[in-house]
Amino acid sequence: MRQLVTVLAVIVAGIGLVGADEHWWQHANFYQIYPRSFMDSDGDGVGDLRGIQSKVSYLRQELGVDAIWLSPIFKSPMADFGYDISDFKDIHHEFGTIDDLESLAAECKAQGLKLVLDFVPNHSSDEHANFLKSVNREAGYEDYYLWHPGKLLENGTRVEPSNWISVFRGSAWEWNEKRQEYYLHQFVKKQPDLNYRSEKVVQDMKDVLTFWLQKGVSGFRIDAVPYLFELEMTDGQYPDEPETGKTDDPTNPDYVEHIYTQNREETFDMMFQWRKVLDDYKADHGGDDLILMAEAYTPLTNIIRLFGENGRAGAQIPFNFEVLSNIFKDSTAQDFYDNAMRFYKALPSDQFANWVLGNHDNKRLASRLGVSRADLYNIVLNTLPGIAVTYNGEELAMEDVFISWEDTVDPAGCNTNPKEFMKYTRDPTRTPFQWDDSVSAGFSTNSTTWLPVSPYYKQNNYKLQKAAPRSHLKIYKALLRLRKQRTLCEGTFDMKVVDNMLIYKRELADVSTIVVVLNFNKNRRVVDLSTEFEGLPLEFQIITSSMQTNYVDGSVVDRNSVELPADSGIVLEGSVANGV
Repeated sequence: MRQLVTVLAVIVAGIGLVGADEHWWQHANFYQIYPRSFMDSDGDGVGDLRGIQSKVSYLRQELGVDAIWLSPIFKSPMADFGYDISDFKDIHHEFGTIDDLESLAAECKAQGLKLVLDFVPNHSSDEHANFLKSVNREAGYEDYYLWHPGKLLENGTRVEPSNWISVFRGSAWEWNEKRQEYYLHQFVKKQPDLNYRSEKVVQDMKDVLTFWLQKGVSGFRIDAVPYLFELEMTDGQYPDEPETGKTDDPTNPDYVEHIYTQNREETFDMMFQWRKVLDDYKADHGGDDLILMAEAYTPLTNIIRLFGENGRAGAQIPFNFEVLSNIFKDSTAQDFYDNAMRFYKALPSDQFANWVLGNHDNKRLASRLGVSRADLYNIVLNTLPGIAVTYNGEELAMEDVFISWEDTVDPAGCNTNPKEFMKYTRDPTRTPFQWDDSVSAGFSTNSTTWLPVSPYYKQNNYKLQKAAPRSHLKIYKALLRLRKQRTLCEGTFDMKVVDNMLIYKRELADVSTIVVVLNFNKNRRVVDLSTEFEGLPLEFQIITSSMQTNYVDGSVVDRNSVELPADSGIVLEGSVANGV
């Protein structure tokens, strides 16, 4: 029986309807690069900035992405692979030098590609000069990090100040013998938390933003936003967080509810202050918009607040994780609709939607959602209104690579045990990019790489897909060409669920009508589009479709009979019809 779900027809006020003065980021595709794994230029088995620069033409001219953002490249002991920074104003030697960064920025600018860096403000490395100054209680650095002498039990034993638990398991407090106090670390113990109640910390981190803007970058992706502030001490003490009852393992972060260590009110104010740094820099120096992207696994109400409030601007792109966090291999069209529309409906009218389906912290799209649906999800990512974010390799439908317990290097996995590590390790999604069928998949001339390449790289790589008549890569490229058209930037949006198929129309008067059909069924379906939308053209040109279909791009299909195999999608475009 045909099931019709609520239709939403929105003239996309905050998601388009802009003219020649359109800001570059509002309909952009941002491409995340994990630098250690993208391209190795010097044969040491680790990706680097010169490697990335060698692929700028691939990213901009071939794929057609608008911006790249790099996971951390700053000086680091690599306890958490760059998220433990020992100098916020220098480049880690494995990635190159500041000169290499400036060269990459110049190459990106020459080809019209924006460069965005990671900003990791919650913590530094314990090898940062400022942490050592704080350990020694040097003037001005006494409270640069969060210190506490701990609690004394009746028997004289000193214990941690509270029961706060690290993201990477175990106590979030670590004893420092020299200072004779505990310091807070919400991640690994080599990542002490900065104290944002210190005015010097706030100003120093603003100076970091300005430093890299002067090097030619176009913005920042802000890491781990919810962790910036903790509850201020009362009578010199921090309270315990309440137990959740979700696990009986007191080392598991799910053991407590993080009401005192995440999503504090001051966090939002800090975001607004950082946005002002970027806006002031643009006002002083001119040029294009400077961007803040915010990573926050947090309730949707907090995501919406990160856009800004009370006249203060925040991040232009607080990542929308509603789909990424709640859609799985067996998800239905209704599931996708519900999760996508929950964010879309909550979006302020003057802001732009963004869609994130993968990143370096989650299983790859093809592994998490199924190889058979890889094209389907790339289609929806690039045809919904607003901004798309792609993780490197997902244009090839790259899959996770099994990394054994012995070879695991990610602290999220290493801090567990041989039985549980696969639930937590992020290594499988961070393996080297599969460029071709040569040594180490063309990522490096070294046969040994920091993480092993996929054993199936000869069956799936860029070179092979570029030469194939049809491929995931070619579908992705067709989608990014389509994104540049006005209909997807400015058109109306009307989406519904019919018979476990997601169907939506994007239309711009006097330009074109685009219809997307996504079949979430495990068998073939035929749909008559004329029964779902009024005034459609009689025929549509096929822009692209999933690998499972037999359609040829550029051919014509009748609106009354669009056939799709299981787990596939199609994008159709026709001239605007008036009640035909």
